[in-house]
Amino acid sequence: MHPYQVIAEKYREQIRDGELTPGQRLLPITELTEEHGVARATIRNALTWLQAEGYVTTTQRGTFVAKVPMAGPSGRDPLMRVYRTGTTLAKGETKLVTSAGLAAPPLYVSELFDLNPGKRVVRREYVTGQGSFRTGLHVDWYPPHLADEVPDLLRTEPRRGDDLMVQLAETLGRRVKFGRDAFHGREASEREARLLSIPVGSAVGAGAHELLDDDGLIVYGEWVLPRRFTIGFEYTLETE
Repeated sequence: MHPYQVIAEKYREQIRDGELTPGQRLLPITELTEEHGVARATIRNALTWLQAEGYVTTTQRGTFVAKVPMAGPSGRDPLMRVYRTGTTLAKGETKLVTSAGLAAPPLYVSELFDLNPGKRVVRREYVTGQGSFRTGLHVDWYPPHLADEVPDLLRTEPRRGDDLMVQLAETLGRRVKFGRDAFHGREASEREARLLSIPVGSAVGAGAHELLDDDGLIVYGEWVLPRRFTIGFEYTLETE
């Protein structure tokens, strides 16, 4: 990675984790160049990417962490955080589990888990937020046998963090190795609007992800973002 990409990702991670808080001012460019040992142009390139993605805003007074979240996490981001810190939640981020239990899934979910139609799977629905702002509505589906080993999958009680993926890794050795995300834009349904406190029919970003290990699918999730978020990805291409 180019140095500006490394620097930009460092600040993305700190902002996503809540180490840098909304409205907090970053160091001046001169001090950032000294801290990172790079040229001013490198710092400017990093800040330009962060501003384009909605992580920071720049004024004549300096560069500040965006006060209203404008950058959403990719499927990879919370996974990296949970293995790094023990929770998928950033500092100041909340998670309200609205329902959790065994439920008959839609046919396409049964097919994803290679189950007979009508066989119940674990369904968890929750709303994430930052302060008074609701940042997402999520529904995750897990194979039913996982609940026998990790009972927290079926619990809705408030928790200090979100460590289910750590529990799955420690208890069953199921650690995510592969992932796939898909996105699209649409209008919010009545249920989504109610849970996200937005008008029915509001434009939302919606998506789905699959998280797998060598033994197959661990979780299939669907989610809705209540406003325009910029979601960025990093990837490596191996070409011959």
